[in-house]
Amino acid sequence: MKLTVLGFWGGYPYQEEGTSGYLLESNGYSLLMDCGSATLIELEKKIDPLKLDAVVLSHYHYDHIADVGVLQYYRQLHSSKEAKPILPIYGNEEDPRHFEELNLAGISKGYGYAEETILHLGPFTLTFLPTIHPVPCYAIRIHDEVSGNDLCFTGDSGYLPELADFAHGAKVFLADTYLFNGHERHVAHLTAGEAGELAAKAAVEQLILTHLPQEGDLEVLKYQAQETAGKLPVLLARRGLEIEI
Repeated sequence: MKLTVLGFWGGYPYQEEGTSGYLLESNGYSLLMDCGSATLIELEKKIDPLKLDAVVLSHYHYDHIADVGVLQYYRQLHSSKEAKPILPIYGNEEDPRHFEELNLAGISKGYGYAEETILHLGPFTLTFLPTIHPVPCYAIRIHDEVSGNDLCFTGDSGYLPELADFAHGAKVFLADTYLFNGHERHVAHLTAGEAGELAAKAAVEQLILTHLPQEGDLEVLKYQAQETAGKLPVLLARRGLEIEI
């Protein structure tokens, strides 16, 4: 399984780089996880968006879904000699208005998931955990049947002890880290120290900090996460970062 970071800022794009968007590829199958601003531009650099197999959304805040509409338009308006299959987009049904917008006749169809859902998408098996956030949001764990390895994405979340169990043993822990230390037990996001603590408790192999803040020294953010993560490697997400999992 290959992870490619398409966007990584929290809230809004910054310095010509976008918000949350992650491409996962295995055995010829392509899954887009979140679709924030500038995702489509970066996706075009990696694969033909018409070849995308599915999209899964952690929640419906705009920094995670801003490019869903333009992805739908791309597939609707782009000329192609080959038939374009309907794109499945998976999201929670707790926000009916945004869930309904996943449907575009003949182009895309929304499919709901919930905490108990197990999704089988190509070589991937997805499971879900509700997080602490102002709107319904889910952490997503993805198991790749080809490599046998797992990635766990926190989505957006305040400190949630259950994330350690949910991510346990994953090869990569992709963690919302929008806050520097000093803002612990926030209602929406993890601090760097909390991200490192959860990664250590989960015994993951690598921590990648994402959903990053635009203000402040990101090297300090990384240092704060490393302090609580111990010896496990900590990386800052960046546009175009590719990780084999």
